[in-house]
Order: sequence, then C-alpha cells, then structure tokens
Amino acid sequence: MPRVQAGEVSLGWREWGAGDATVVFIHGNLASKDWIELAAPLFPCGLRVIGIDWRGCGDSDRPEPASDYRNYSMQQHAEDMLAALDTLRIKFCHLATHSTGGIIAARMLLMQPERFGRIFALDPVTPIGMAFNSDQLSLFRAMMASKQLTRTVMATAASSLFLPESMAPNAIPRFREGTGEIPALFDRIVEQTFGVSEGIWIGTPVNLNREKDSGELERRMPEIRHAHLVLWGERDGWIPLPDLRTMAATMPDCRLVVVPGIGHSMNLEVPALYAGYFGAWFGALQ
Repeated sequence: MPRVQAGEVSLGWREWGAGDATVVFIHGNLASKDWIELAAPLFPCGLRVIGIDWRGCGDSDRPEPASDYRNYSMQQHAEDMLAALDTLRIKFCHLATHSTGGIIAARMLLMQPERFGRIFALDPVTPIGMAFNSDQLSLFRAMMASKQLTRTVMATAASSLFLPESMAPNAIPRFREGTGEIPALFDRIVEQTFGVSEGIWIGTPVNLNREKDSGELERRMPEIRHAHLVLWGERDGWIPLPDLRTMAATMPDCRLVVVPGIGHSMNLEVPALYAGYFGAWFGALQ
C-alpha cells in the first residue's frame, strides 16, 4: 500500500477514481481508509477519492505515544493530514469524514479554510468533543487484550449488520443473512485494530475529553462556513443527536439528515446507500 510523508511520520493512503475534483476521506477511531472500500466503486465517475490513515492506524507509522498522548491529539492528526496533502500536491479538495474524523476535519478547516470546499460528515464527532469516563477508558484497555470483546464492541458501531438478539449482553454478535461481502471486510477491520497504537486506543478518548473540556472548538463553530451535509443513523449509540443538532444550528451552512434503520457506520452497513449520498453531495463537482 502506498505511503505519503507527513512531517515526521509516513501515512498510508489509497486512491479510487480520477478527475479534477478531489475528495479526501478521513476515517474514525480504531479504523482506516479501508472503511469505504465497498462504497468507493459506486462513487460518481470523474471524482478522485483519497483515503489517508491517521498516524497509529492502518498502514501508517506508529510513533511511541507520549505519556499524556498529546502526540495523538486531534490537532496533531489535523496537522498530519495537511502535511500529507502538501506532499500529494493537493492544493484544494473536499472532505468526507466518519466519526472522529469529523473533529479532525474541523481543526483542518479552521487552520486552512481556503483549502477546502464541501464537507460530507457521517455520524461525526462534532467540535463539541466527547466525554469518556474511567469505566469507558477501562473498556478500551480491556479491548486491547481481547479480540472477542473488540469484535463485540465494534459490532455496536455497525449494528444493522447483526441479528438483534445476538446484540444482547453476553451474546456473540451474528451477521444477518444477505450482507454479501460486508462480513469479510468487517472481520478484516477487527483484525486491523490489533495493529493500532496505544496512542489510538487510549489517546483518542483522552484527547476527545480534552476537546470537550476546553470548549475551544465549540466556541469556534460559527467560523466554519464550509457547506456541510451531516448524516446520522438513527441507531447510532455513539454520537449524541443533540450535539449534531447544535452543530447544525451553529454552523452557518450545515444540514443534518437523520437516516432510519442505520447505525454508526453507513459506509460499512449499507455501502450503496452511503455511495448514493456521497454522489448526491459531490456529483455536481465533476
């Protein structure tokens, strides 16, 4: 898989399609650029789509985390992405984000607003940040040691793929019938998590707590004037809908759409539907 130099680190990246308009995909926590691989072949012709792995994820370098995890902060990830765009000679692009990729994008937009056009945000962590208590941090540490626990927790991020009765406490999540290639990708994604840095496992929730406690990005939301389409799956148990409503009401050009029957990860759960929204938002750029 190709890599791109981004300051002190080398980041994995992947490309689909070709055209004058470029869309850069920024994935979520414990994830990678591969989360759109089933949707990408369905994107409109004439778009160049690039996925870039965060430091510590996918095919990217894994720097030793600092004791306070500040070298895995949202600001650091944003700086990495901007440096990668410099190396790839992408002067202007649009962004597609998922989950924690949303707050990384917010930092990018505030740092270099002239560099970006439209934003397509799937179940984003908003500029408000997120709060994780000690029990939740302990859960992430336990996940680092247990593939079964990790699979169970990650299933809650793609809940519509699994039989409802198999999502009960102490049950083993089982895929619904008719999900095609998705289970193989999901299982590969679970395997990928066991290669990520502790700076991701623990550093991400620690740094999202910092974002929420500081309130800096929340206060700066009115400065983010880029056109946003925000999708939220009504079965998403990770991202609070009130935060998204605040984001939509505060940003000057932000539309929120609630999608029935979908969880946190439409890009995995229903790739064709994700590609449809993606095409509707970016298709006119061709």
